[in-house]
Amino acid sequence: MRILLTNDDGIHAEGLDVLRRIAGQLSDDVWTVAPEYEQSGASRALTLSDPIRVRQLDPKTYAVTGTPTDCVMMAIRELMAGTPPDLVLSGVNRGQNIAEDVTMSGTVAGAIEGMALGVPAIALSQALTRFHDQVIVHWETAEAYGAGLIQRLLEIGWPKDVVLNLNFPARAPDEIEAVEVTRQGARDNHIRHPEKRTDMRGRDYYWMGFDQTPSKPEDGTDIHGMYQGRITVTPLHIDMTHRETLHRLKGVLGGAPPRFSPGQSAAARVEAS
Repeated sequence: MRILLTNDDGIHAEGLDVLRRIAGQLSDDVWTVAPEYEQSGASRALTLSDPIRVRQLDPKTYAVTGTPTDCVMMAIRELMAGTPPDLVLSGVNRGQNIAEDVTMSGTVAGAIEGMALGVPAIALSQALTRFHDQVIVHWETAEAYGAGLIQRLLEIGWPKDVVLNLNFPARAPDEIEAVEVTRQGARDNHIRHPEKRTDMRGRDYYWMGFDQTPSKPEDGTDIHGMYQGRITVTPLHIDMTHRETLHRLKGVLGGAPPRFSPGQSAAARVEAS
């Protein structure tokens, strides 16, 4: 089995070394094509306005000046052309990718690009109690359970238009409760905010900050599973259609396009609906 590795934390990330060791238990044909620099939060961004440069580090290891999506596309369409991978593994990310985070995650995006190019793909993330350099990252947990879980998932199989999102909780291996198959959750609080600062010349700038307030998730969601100390496996796909609203709109909208009618404001009409 030929395996392609990528990530969004960059070619020198500790989590990528963990992923290499996981993949090494599954195959002796492992390729790595990862970003030259950290691309956290890049989502499915594709580099269109700048050239992409590729630096070969070893016979099967490349650093790419682009996003995780660039890396996977470059690997499958160029660097591994004619001998594509059988599996794409993206990660192991430093920090969980759960709930609405998956829409911004470069780690998940790397897996999605593999799926879009016809290769089964899995995203892996190691959760943190909070994002800080002094926080202990339990890489040993992802390494202890990653290969066995991937092996079992490959035996079971999954649809071609689905990627699997694996999150390992912020616990030591012997403290893991179980594996839980979950749905994507949603936080009941907004954790991201711009933090205003002032530089040495008196000019304002901003860092994106994160609120550490825990959410109150529903049972069966990825975020709830993380809180309970379980390894979560969440099947994801990129069809973002909201079926209930689709059917509701089909019943009231169609045919000739409506013309604007003065009177009730657009805001009021939205609020009324």
